[in-house]
Amino acid sequence: MEHHDAQPGAASGKQGTAIDVTDFLHDRLKVALLVIALAGLVAGLGLSLAGFAGAADLAWSAGVVPVLAGLVLEIVRSLRAGEVGLDMVAALSMTAALAFGETLAAAVVALMYSGGTLLESFAEGRARREMQSLLSRVPRTASRRLDGTLEEVPLDAIEPGDLLLIRQGDVAPVDGLLASDRAILDQSALTGESLPVRLDRGAEVMSGSTNAGEAFDLRATREARDSTYAGIVRLVETAQKSKAPMARMADRYSLVFLAITVAIAFAAWWLTGDPIRAVAVLVVATPCPLILAVPVALVAGLSRAAHFGVLIKGAKPLEKLARIRTLILDKTGTLTDGRPVIVAIESYGDLPDTEVLHLAATLDQGSKHPIAQALVAEARARGAKLPFPENLVETPGEGISGTIGGRKVAVGGSGFIAAKLGLPLSPARKAETGEVMVALAVDGEPAGHIIMADTLRSGTAEMLAGLRNRGIERILLATGDRRAVADAVTEGLGLDAVRADLTPDQKVLLVLTERKNGPVMMVGDGVNDAPALAAADIGVAMGARGAAASAEAADVVLLVDHLDRLLSGVEIAQRAQRIALQSVAVGISLSVAGMIAAGLGYLTPVEGALLQEVIDVAAILNALRALRIKPTAAEPAQPG
Repeated sequence: MEHHDAQPGAASGKQGTAIDVTDFLHDRLKVALLVIALAGLVAGLGLSLAGFAGAADLAWSAGVVPVLAGLVLEIVRSLRAGEVGLDMVAALSMTAALAFGETLAAAVVALMYSGGTLLESFAEGRARREMQSLLSRVPRTASRRLDGTLEEVPLDAIEPGDLLLIRQGDVAPVDGLLASDRAILDQSALTGESLPVRLDRGAEVMSGSTNAGEAFDLRATREARDSTYAGIVRLVETAQKSKAPMARMADRYSLVFLAITVAIAFAAWWLTGDPIRAVAVLVVATPCPLILAVPVALVAGLSRAAHFGVLIKGAKPLEKLARIRTLILDKTGTLTDGRPVIVAIESYGDLPDTEVLHLAATLDQGSKHPIAQALVAEARARGAKLPFPENLVETPGEGISGTIGGRKVAVGGSGFIAAKLGLPLSPARKAETGEVMVALAVDGEPAGHIIMADTLRSGTAEMLAGLRNRGIERILLATGDRRAVADAVTEGLGLDAVRADLTPDQKVLLVLTERKNGPVMMVGDGVNDAPALAAADIGVAMGARGAAASAEAADVVLLVDHLDRLLSGVEIAQRAQRIALQSVAVGISLSVAGMIAAGLGYLTPVEGALLQEVIDVAAILNALRALRIKPTAAEPAQPG
């Protein structure tokens, strides 16, 4: 592992600083060229009005040459990088205008071009704001408690088990468990949740969350490089470097547009013998809205999706997400919550239900079994104060016994408790398919049962219906669980198919098979889902706290554990792509119409230049509408 991986905060800061400096210098250069072009245009107009035509031509030329030189250098740099010089039309039109004495038209093109590139930079910068806010919040150090004192340590010095102090306003530097009674956390930068979330002792705290209440203690569970926030930062940096297929398509079509432009200009010159008409055709095509609108709209879509807790790893996955036709869902932790909840409590004798839960949860504090941890969490959520049990003895996977307040207590599966008591258990309610029954014994007598199940996420049926309305034609379940359990969970959802008892490689085969019906999206959260996520056209990982392997393999990560965000992400992707295509279609149509008008003599070079820049500005402003996308699928989730 390289050093920068071990220090996500510092490394990201260094990389971010270098990027910021480069962007700053580029923006300063663009501003300088705009000022030069404006000064040349204004000076030339003043001289022309004063009757100094020759001096006016010189002033206009002086404002054009620096802009043209910078443009030529940019084209050369693009060609060396293996990319098409996308602004060749602009360079060609300025050169032709100067060559044929249309210096005023050249000055207008130079001013509008330099202003357009600055506007494009501003638009992309605004579109990246939400994603940059993630990077800017990376903490550098943390306050660690050690032997009764506080010490400020770098992030790479934090180890699992360390006790950290998170002051009011601080950002949690690593994932951990709340070691204080309660905490109020603002997770809006990560999940889009507008209201702070209240957590109780023992709850998971996601790195990157801001302490919106009193100071609290955090017990670290991961190193900084493995924490949620560090992973998010890496995903964001990857997303920012991507280039979409639509943008590459724009690159290819720009050559076609260039050829059409030159053809119309040459035809106008050849048919009329007037080179000025050719100049007018060239300037009306400068620059192409195809180049400006696509990246602005797609980056704006990425930014908007991040605001709603959907981190898309670049513009390429954004485009694919807009075209998905088949959805494959994992069950545990995806279609279901992945955490068992209490369905019913059955007590025997005079023991109340609350006492059954209290005793079971108190004893289960000594076990790491998921069922045990779910019981503990539920009891604490109901306000129970759990003393620590004594004389604990655990049989892994079966149950645990110990002493609570002088009483001998055992909790576990029905078989485990029956063996402890030496008699069979006869609960009044039998566990149904997909349910788990936890039995409790106190002082050698059966005391009760707790029935638990991994339930379907709320709103799942509505979310799946919304996805069908968005163009997804097939929805399938792929799970390694038993067929009976899978059928019970998905009853009434109207899935097109349920595939159970699948191994990871069989999930991959299912993804590849479904591709015949169109692009496939796979949603999962576990390590066993990672191969299928990688094989799908779009892999979606549930929650940034899920398995690291699934988050790395996925193209999209839902930062908040709400499946409805999937519908929001699809809607944002489709609307951002539609806005990009609208901007391109309208802009190119108007440009071609303008070129034809110029070729027929209805537009002078100056009028053509002004018209085209109006078109370009309109295309960029239309593309920025993607920043205002508000998905009807879901608002930022409220804490519950």
